Amino acid sequence: MSGGASPLATFWGNFVENRVAVVALAVVVAILVLAVAAPLIAPQDPYDLAGLSLLDARRGPGHVGAGGYVHWLGTDAQGRDLVSAILYGLRISVQMGLLAGMFALIIGASLGITAAYLGGRLESLVMRVVDLQLSFPAILLALVLAALLGQGKGQLIAALVAAQYAYFARTAYGAATAERRKDYIEAAAATPLSGRRIVFRHLLPNCMPPLIVVATVQIANAIALEATLSFLGLGLPVTEPSLGMLISNGFPYMMSGRYWISVYPGIALVVLIVAINLVGDQIRDQINPRLRR
Repeated sequence: MSGGASPLATFWGNFVENRVAVVALAVVVAILVLAVAAPLIAPQDPYDLAGLSLLDARRGPGHVGAGGYVHWLGTDAQGRDLVSAILYGLRISVQMGLLAGMFALIIGASLGITAAYLGGRLESLVMRVVDLQLSFPAILLALVLAALLGQGKGQLIAALVAAQYAYFARTAYGAATAERRKDYIEAAAATPLSGRRIVFRHLLPNCMPPLIVVATVQIANAIALEATLSFLGLGLPVTEPSLGMLISNGFPYMMSGRYWISVYPGIALVVLIVAINLVGDQIRDQINPRLRR
C-alpha cells in the first residue's frame, strides 16, 4: 500500500489478502440480503398459518405441495416450506444478533468507560459486578433469564443483552483505563471541557477498535444463544420460524429418516455463525497487527 493511502483503504487492502475472510464476508453479505428480501423471494409466508396445509407436513425435498410449487428442501412438521422457513429464520437470527449486540455494546461500553473515567467506588462496584457475571457461563445466565422472562422477542433480547453486556464492559474498561493514563486525556481534563465531552470526543473513539472486534464475536454468540434457547423451548414462540425452533421441530423425526427438517436449518445456522466469526477474526488481526499471520 502507498504511504498516502487512507487508514480505511489500508485496512481493506490488508483484509482482502485473506481469501477465506473475503469469502466469509461475501457469505455474510449474501445472508443479509436474503434476510432483508425474505418477504419478497420466499415462496411461502411461514407466518401465515391459514396458508399452511397439514397434508404437506414432513414431505421430502422436491415435493410438489398443495400450492403448486416445489418444496426444494421439503417441509417441516407444520407443512412449512423449508426454503421459506430458513429465509425467515435467517431474518430472525440476524435481527436478534444485531439488536442484542447493539444494546449490549451500548450498555457495556457505557458502564466500562464511565467506571474507568470516574474511578473510585463506582469503578470498584461496576467491575466487581462485571467480574462476578463473567465467572458464570453466558448460556447459563441466558437460560435462567429466558425462563423467568418468558417467550417473546423483547424478552429474549433482554436475556441476551444481560448475558453479554459484561464482555463489552470489561473490554471497554481495559481500553479506557489505558487511554485514561495518557497525557492527552490528562491535558483535556485540565481544560474547561466537561467530562461528557472528554469521554465522547477522546475516550470512546479510541476504545472502539477492540469493541468492534468483541461485537462481531458477540453477535455470532447471540445468534447461537437464541438458537439454543429456541431449541429448548425458552426462546421464541412456536409460531416464530427461527432456525433454532426449526431444528427443534425436526429433532423428533430424525430417527424416522426425515432428516431434512433439522439438518438444513442447522446447516444454515452453522454457515451464518462460522462466516461471522471468520470475518471477526480477520478484523481482529487487522486491528491488532501482533495477531496477524
